[in-house]
Parts: sequence; C-alpha cells; structure tokens
Amino acid sequence: MDAMERVDPAGSVPVDVAPAGAGQRGGRVKGLALACHPGPALAVTALACALALGSGLGGPRSTLVTAAVLTGQLSVGWCNDAYDARRDARAGRRGKPASDGTVGAGAVWAAATAALALCVPLSLACGLLAGTVHLAAVAAAWLYNLRLKATALSWLPYAAGFGALPAAVTLSLPGGPAPRWWAVAAGALLGFAAHLADTLPDIAADRAAGIRGLPHRLGDTGTRLLLPLPLLGATAVLALGPPGPVGAGGAAALALAGAAALAGPALGRRWRKAALAGAVAAAAVDLALLLARGVAAG
Repeated sequence: MDAMERVDPAGSVPVDVAPAGAGQRGGRVKGLALACHPGPALAVTALACALALGSGLGGPRSTLVTAAVLTGQLSVGWCNDAYDARRDARAGRRGKPASDGTVGAGAVWAAATAALALCVPLSLACGLLAGTVHLAAVAAAWLYNLRLKATALSWLPYAAGFGALPAAVTLSLPGGPAPRWWAVAAGALLGFAAHLADTLPDIAADRAAGIRGLPHRLGDTGTRLLLPLPLLGATAVLALGPPGPVGAGGAAALALAGAAALAGPALGRRWRKAALAGAVAAAAVDLALLLARGVAAG
C-alpha cells in the first residue's frame, strides 16, 4: 500500500552489492522472494481473491483478477526494496536482501520491471475500465515508493490502492457494474489504517534514515492514538452504509472490529507488531461484512 521533507537523494539510489556466496542461484531466488515483501503482497492478493470469488466472478475470472493483483503487488514490493537499498544499507536494517547483498539491487529492479510488464496485460484483460483502475492503484504505490513515502501524503497511495480494490473487482463483472460507495470508502479507510499500522513499529528507524511521512510526523503516540479511528470508520461505513437496518451481524462486526482496533495500539508497547495484528483482525471482520453485503451496486 509517508509527508515530505527533503530526503538525501543518495540514500535512495540502489546499489548492487554481492558478498561471497551471494551469487549462488538458491541464495538469489530466496533473496528475491524476501525482497518482494511477501507478507503484504500475499495478504492483498488473498483479499482480492476473496472479493472476486465473493462477488460471483467465477473461477477463471477470479483467477485472472488474482493474477493481476499479485503481479502488481510483486512489482511494488520489489520496487520498494530496490529503491531503498542504499539507504537501508547505511541504516543497517535487517531483512532487506537488496541492501545486505543477498541479491543485487539491479536484479530486484529487473524483477520489479518484469512483474509490472505482466501486470499491465493481466489487468486490462479484466476489462478496460477495471484494468485502468487497478493500474492506477499500482502507479500510486510506485509513486509512494519513489516520492510520497517521505511526505505528508504518504497515506494517499494506501487509501487509493485499497479503495480501488473493490472497484476493480466489481468492474470486472459482466456489464461492469459500479461499485457500492461504502465498499470503496471502507477500502480507503482500511488502506489508511494499514499505512499507520505498518509504519508504527519502524517510526524511530525510519526517522533516523531521513523518512518523514505522516506517521513519522505524528510520532509513536500520535500514530497509536489515530490508528483506531480509520479502523472503526471502515467498520461503521460497512455496517451503516447499506440501506436497511444494521442487523445482528453488523452490530457484532462493530463490536469485534472495535475491540481489535483498540486492543492493538494499546498492546503496542509490549508487542512490537500488536497494532498491525489488531489492524489485520479488524480488516478480517470488515472483509466478512463486506462479502456479506456485496461490493457491486444492484
């Protein structure tokens, strides 16, 4: 799926470093696999697959949508690691294959380019409008990597990307029906929350590296206090947005998502990833509610 102060340009120029043994094929393959940010990439892809199947697209069409989203996510993850390679190396950040020499940054750039090249035809095969919406979301994510990550608009690509997901799925249906406004709004709010939760554990390290996105400007406490709001907002939109009474399911979703949204930041000082875990739990509740409500306008 951060606000803008000047970042040292040299800190963002990728560098190819290859220590002894790094040229082994197995090491490079593993490095590339880790450099694509597999956790977020698979999570977003699984979300797209669930939305596609839940919307009634059917197996072949759902597979096409899933493949388009996967290639887009791979391109974004590889672009992120390649672009930040030198800055990550200077900061001594662990788990960054492009900066620790596990795989050369040039190879990661090549993988990002290849994934993006696959993403374009796969997206457009879902339909011209659906493909355009998805490719715009991928472009926003690349813009985040290359520019907006260190600005006050760091949240915008996340909101745009997550909001575009239900829209792209809906537009892939026969006839390209319009997405429901509350599905798009909930997606955007979840994207905003995902940005806060994902950045929260690394605020201090990112600041030291010169990154000054929105969470870094808010600080640890400010980000922790803000995080529950978009999570609760997404659930509220899904529960209250559709016409008709909220019902027992909507009320239960509000209670469960609210508990997860509040518990994550509250436990953050004891467990580094608690806020992210709470956000994922709240998002899972929202996904179930979204699938129950439907994503396409009737």
